[in-house]
Amino acid sequence: MRLRTALNDVLGGGTASVLTITFGLSYALLIFAGPLAPYLSYGVAATFIASAVLAAVIGLGSSLPFAIAGPESSTAAMTGILASSMVERITAADPSAPLLAPVMITLALTTIATGIVLCCFGLTRLGRAIRYVPYPVVGGFLGATAWLVVLGAIRVITGQRLQLATLDRFQNALTLSELSAALAMAIILYLTWHRSRTPFALPAILIGGVIAAHIVFWLAGISPADAQASGWTFKPPPSVTLMLPWDIGEMGRYPWSFLPEISGNLIAVVFVTASSALFNTTGIEVAAHREANLEQELNVTGVANILSGMFGGYTGCISVSRTILNFNAGGTGRLSGLTVATISLLMLAFAPTLLGYMPKFVLGGLLIYLGADQLHRWIVQSRRRLSFTEYLSLVAIIIIIVQWGFVAGILIGVVIGCATFALSASRIDSIKYSFDGTEYRSSLDRSRDDLTVLAAHGSKIQGLNLQSYLFFGSANRLYQHVKGLLAHHVDCRFLVFDFKQVTGIDSSAAYSFAQIKRTAHDRGIKLVLVHLPPMAEKALRSSDFISQDIRILPELDHALEWCENELIAQHQDFEQEEASLRDWFTQILDDPDEASELIQRCERLEVDAGEIIVNAGDAADSMHFILEGRVGIMIPKSDGGTTRVRSLGRYTTIGEMGLVSHAPRNATIQAEIASVLYVLNTEQFEAIKDENPLLSQKLLTYFVSVMAERLTFANRLIAVLRR
Repeated sequence: MRLRTALNDVLGGGTASVLTITFGLSYALLIFAGPLAPYLSYGVAATFIASAVLAAVIGLGSSLPFAIAGPESSTAAMTGILASSMVERITAADPSAPLLAPVMITLALTTIATGIVLCCFGLTRLGRAIRYVPYPVVGGFLGATAWLVVLGAIRVITGQRLQLATLDRFQNALTLSELSAALAMAIILYLTWHRSRTPFALPAILIGGVIAAHIVFWLAGISPADAQASGWTFKPPPSVTLMLPWDIGEMGRYPWSFLPEISGNLIAVVFVTASSALFNTTGIEVAAHREANLEQELNVTGVANILSGMFGGYTGCISVSRTILNFNAGGTGRLSGLTVATISLLMLAFAPTLLGYMPKFVLGGLLIYLGADQLHRWIVQSRRRLSFTEYLSLVAIIIIIVQWGFVAGILIGVVIGCATFALSASRIDSIKYSFDGTEYRSSLDRSRDDLTVLAAHGSKIQGLNLQSYLFFGSANRLYQHVKGLLAHHVDCRFLVFDFKQVTGIDSSAAYSFAQIKRTAHDRGIKLVLVHLPPMAEKALRSSDFISQDIRILPELDHALEWCENELIAQHQDFEQEEASLRDWFTQILDDPDEASELIQRCERLEVDAGEIIVNAGDAADSMHFILEGRVGIMIPKSDGGTTRVRSLGRYTTIGEMGLVSHAPRNATIQAEIASVLYVLNTEQFEAIKDENPLLSQKLLTYFVSVMAERLTFANRLIAVLRR
């Protein structure tokens, strides 16, 4: 059984090695192109050293035992950009300066630095933070990388960069023929291997392309030497040369001053390797239905890259295509990765021979296919998964990266992503649901009388169950909703906010709550907060929203119980007050029904001590029944002050003469203590005269009796003063 499992692992690893070899040759040509083309033998050695080290280390240490690792198209593209940037700066400073050693040292240092960063991400669990990078940013980053792979493929085929300044160099027949052949190869790969993905389809297609090319050369009378001289095929390196970059002399001559200038590309290598490792691992989890340990994957990938850099290789990570190919071929153990590592080492001897017979358009077509496939994924297929705004930001990030570099693209992309998120999040309703006291009550069992009160007056309790993160957009919408709610429910006296499903709150949201507090205070509404998280409480306290008049309770049930108790107590007080008022009016009118009608015509007014009820000179458009408290009649003095001429207590009236005569008020009425009055205005009095003349007559009789009593009191006072 163990032997069979081992054979399956070797077979799966051998199958995956086909892709490793093919991709490895393409990546070596992608990185060591242009001015670095004479050093291709070193590039091939670095590629297969990296393939061997990455496959062995990650194969032995991955949480997925069947994992196959190596350089990826995205990591190779970034490595190529880094090498090209270094070459440009060296040649700009000194055209005769050597290129190989500085480039190899740069790649090695970058790979080691990438490994260290990945290990730090794994040990501190910061690697998961990359999952919070907006999807359009990641898509734009990888889409730009794919575009750079296509540009690199064109450079491999023609030896020229595709730029506006170099377009004239692409007009000759040979260059156009090479590009056309590469494009045809890419189309063949799409029509065949892209759809089948069988293990041996890719090498069969590439071998077929090589044979077909040499047949065409033979028919055209082009010898192998002529094909190499004209640029149709690669000039084979004499041998693969392994170079360890840690020569003390070369390190001393290394242009360290260029590192700050290429730091953006260096950061991009780290970012793309980390993101590729995480996203590839996630893709393998989905395809193979296995769960991976992300921290372990980052640590192992970090160690593998450190060792790859120490031996002169470059960056890489776990591969989706090779790992799934190995898994489908029967590989389930760590022997698969060791098999790939062994075959990669053997390629150090066989790679030069393969390159000598390889037309450029074959491997160039493979690179074009790989880049175009990724471009299609991120530019075409992503349109179905993204909103229009997100898709535009993805395309914009691709353009920015291609035009101004990866650092600018990532920074602007993050800004665009955050702005898009803020816009989308502001559209999410921060209110999950609302309720009032008539439909949502506490769990406390109450008497029938109390339930009757809550059924009649429960709408005075309004509640809002909040959700998501509250920030400037969603919080302002909440404030506008509360304003509309209070305008619709003018009788609201308790406003309950349930923060149970709120994930956070920022300072601008705290300002919106301060606006809600002011609005509630103006209407005499009490605010109750439930399930308030510590961070939200801190933000609200810092904005002075939370004060002694704000009630904070741990559970919604307790909050509803408190509001209900307050409401029942207030209603009981009102009932007692109304009973007293009814008794008084019944005594005045000698009819309980007419007393009830008069109560309905009056408006309750509650005033504090010292509060002005009416001012002298105001229009006399109402009278007041004093149910509780005491008010004073104040007249102005010559020195600008006032003096009290009379004080009225409970069960007395004031302003009845003005209600009848409509003369301006000749005195100021001021509450001496907290008082409760019922106001009968002119409109209601006129309505009584029209609708109930008998009640109107009784009121006028009462007014005459009151005025007669006060006139009698005044006459007695005058008689005393005449003594």
